Amino acid sequence: MNYLAFATLYDSLMEEAPYDEWKRFVINSVGPHRMKELSLLDVGCGTGELVLKLLDEGVTVTGVDLSADMLVVAKEKCERAGYTPLLIQQNMSKMPRLGEFDVVTVFCDSLNYLTTEDEVKRAFHCFAEQLSKDGLLLFDVHSISKINDGFIGQTFADDRGDIAYIWTSFEGEFPNSVEHELRFFVQNDSGLYDRYDELHKQRTFPVSSYESWLEDAGFVIENISADFTEQPPHDESERIFIKARKKNK
Repeated sequence: MNYLAFATLYDSLMEEAPYDEWKRFVINSVGPHRMKELSLLDVGCGTGELVLKLLDEGVTVTGVDLSADMLVVAKEKCERAGYTPLLIQQNMSKMPRLGEFDVVTVFCDSLNYLTTEDEVKRAFHCFAEQLSKDGLLLFDVHSISKINDGFIGQTFADDRGDIAYIWTSFEGEFPNSVEHELRFFVQNDSGLYDRYDELHKQRTFPVSSYESWLEDAGFVIENISADFTEQPPHDESERIFIKARKKNK
């Protein structure tokens, strides 16, 4: 399946994704009174749904994604809403310095698409390069239990009439990793269905590893929580949130 086809399906498949919760996490992390002052880099911005929500709050947003086709959809969506944010195609673990931002966000488990320790470490250093003095890094990742108990060995399916999919998750090649095999059936203009196949690989790491790598990249951990709450992670948490501040050197 080409990424443009997947990109056009993405919003339909993600319509229940908690974008308002991610926006709320940003607002709570920086303070509502600061939103209109912020310059923010949204890494792994996909089709720009969170970018749009932050633009509506008065934030100056730049979006980054590995997929040019996702960015095409994001650009069209933003323009329809009257916005023209800068959207850049980049690999998050190889980003050059794109500017100086108050906040870098990496949500919707985008960081989990980096499947080696070195990639994650390099990404943290890249994020630090984008931030101004005392800038904030806000991101989430799948918990180890979500990968191993929530995904591996599970099959998910949905039929929406014009779009149907079967999503099967298998153990990946690395510890705490998963491979998602997605099969889509999309109704075409003739009323027949086209089949598309996708493979997505994700991996997560212990929270202690993220802490260590962030500190090595020049961050101070300010808070670690879970599942859009103020509570620290526990064994059954699914999504881990980390707030880290760039050290004032």
